[in-house]
Amino acid sequence: MVRNLRKVALLILVFLLMFLIACEGNVSPKPRESREPKQEPISPDEDRIKIGFSMDTLEEERWPKDRDLFKEAVEALGAEVVIREAKGDDALQIVQAERLISEGIDLLVIVPHNAEAVATIVNKAHSAGIKVISYDRLVKNSSVDLYISFDNELVGELQAQAITKLVPKGKYVYIGGASTDNNAHLLKKGVFNVLQPLIDSGDIQIVYDQWTENWAPENAHAYMEAALKINKNEIDAVIAANDATAGGVIEALAAQGLTGKIPVAGQDADLAAVQRILKGTQTMTIYKPIKTLAYEAAGVAIKMAKGETIQTDRKVNNGKLEIPSLLLSPIAVDKNNMDETIIADGFHIKDEVYSDIGE
Repeated sequence: MVRNLRKVALLILVFLLMFLIACEGNVSPKPRESREPKQEPISPDEDRIKIGFSMDTLEEERWPKDRDLFKEAVEALGAEVVIREAKGDDALQIVQAERLISEGIDLLVIVPHNAEAVATIVNKAHSAGIKVISYDRLVKNSSVDLYISFDNELVGELQAQAITKLVPKGKYVYIGGASTDNNAHLLKKGVFNVLQPLIDSGDIQIVYDQWTENWAPENAHAYMEAALKINKNEIDAVIAANDATAGGVIEALAAQGLTGKIPVAGQDADLAAVQRILKGTQTMTIYKPIKTLAYEAAGVAIKMAKGETIQTDRKVNNGKLEIPSLLLSPIAVDKNNMDETIIADGFHIKDEVYSDIGE
């Protein structure tokens, strides 16, 4: 009897529980004061254009400027940039570029260390459906989509024009850039566009001509020492491929007591170079408004990443194709126009330029 009563009580308890559960399922939930969206909002970064920027080096004075200005410009346009520096190593630059491609960038901008070696990067990017812009230096023998730089041939012409005005006749030394850099070849071509007629006439004699491995000032210094030794210090003018190599040249001249006596041309408008110009140990430099280059490159990079077509009126042959090119104008600078060019643009601060010179 007791056992039967327990069974009945247990059954009643089970039925009560089932009834309560059923009732709870039919009760509408209390409305919330504010409803959340059915889908999570898209993250602001989810649809942002991502640009990869593969840089050869940050060692020379100008390249940190390019990096910072390019990043500033890309971000101001609402996109993202991922920057890698190869430290002058071809293999590392290729590996870094491959990683950028695998990370899902929308477009690759590259400053090549070796104009030939990085052609493989262009091929790999294209295989992934990614376009490539060659920044400042041209990637050779590749189907790179766009080249943006300054008119480097004109840079060389401006250097030679400035020096030949001062020294229309005499013995010239040419200290080139790195032979692996296509820009170095364009610079030299520009220089000799101006010098060759004077060489042919016998007015100018090239007594020393050397490329500078990795654009290293210490190599330029050694070559200038050799040029002075071979020519028994009888040299009338020097054209150096950039301000870093010009610095090496001027150190070699200083050791022989020749600073300020032999005109020296450079390019890039490095701070040390503009100070040397004011001191009279370097004759001139070429100012290339890097902010203009970086901002222009950022703009076209984002447009190309969106599939837009860039109109250009110039093409440059890279050994394989005629590459659509945007070439900006360089400016010759000496002590007479330093303030209205380099300083007026904020490329260098006046106090820094004149810090140990005096107004």
